[in-house]
Amino acid sequence: MGIRAGHIGIAAAAVILAGLPAGAARAANGAYAVDAADISETGSCKVESWMQAATNTDFSMVANPSCVVDPFKLKPVELSMLSNEARSGGDWSTTFAPKAKMNLEPTGVGKLGFSFSAGGQFDALTGQNQTVFATIPATFRLSEVTRINLNAGWLWDRTVDRHYFTYGIGFDWKFTDTLQWTIEGYGQAGQSDTPSVVRPRFQTGVRYRPNEIFSVDLIYGHNITGENANWITLGTTIRFPVPGGRPARERTGHL
Repeated sequence: MGIRAGHIGIAAAAVILAGLPAGAARAANGAYAVDAADISETGSCKVESWMQAATNTDFSMVANPSCVVDPFKLKPVELSMLSNEARSGGDWSTTFAPKAKMNLEPTGVGKLGFSFSAGGQFDALTGQNQTVFATIPATFRLSEVTRINLNAGWLWDRTVDRHYFTYGIGFDWKFTDTLQWTIEGYGQAGQSDTPSVVRPRFQTGVRYRPNEIFSVDLIYGHNITGENANWITLGTTIRFPVPGGRPARERTGHL
């Protein structure tokens, strides 16, 4: 059942990605760019981190801790704070990107679920607000082990005072108990003096998750930050579930 659904999902993803211009992509969770609609259980936390190296010598180290809270007993909210130490064009920078995400419609097999997220990015040295963004992540589950993620949103690049429409599509397939494959296309549409900034981006990778606590990703990407280079990413996620809570796969019945 899972393998057959996986074949169907791959075909669907291939058809959609074929409609994108060459050079697309990135994915969901951790170092992936296309987000899924789900959030974790209230009270749980995780720390995502990754290192990326590009063929043009660009480099970045990222840490992204997050927790799910429900202070007003209305809707759980996932709060995260991404920090990025990056080298681009020979220059180093440090940025912080706080984000809040709320699930509005739960996902399920054969059902479209969606969330809303918003945040910004700040230069750690100057405190300058560089970007503001808002995204609607949607997820359609083809089976318990396959899903398609769709993103649509808005980005304001305050450094050049330009607005962009952001988009993304990704496909996740958990093809064994411990391995998951992801392929994604994403980007931003609008005007830019640098052509690669508005060209689609591509990323694909494999996640090894031997248990509910830890996972590691190995990812290949192209143009993932709009610089027209090829990238290799190594990432890890450490999860801190709610004490006494059930594992995510037991609670949801799917990846």
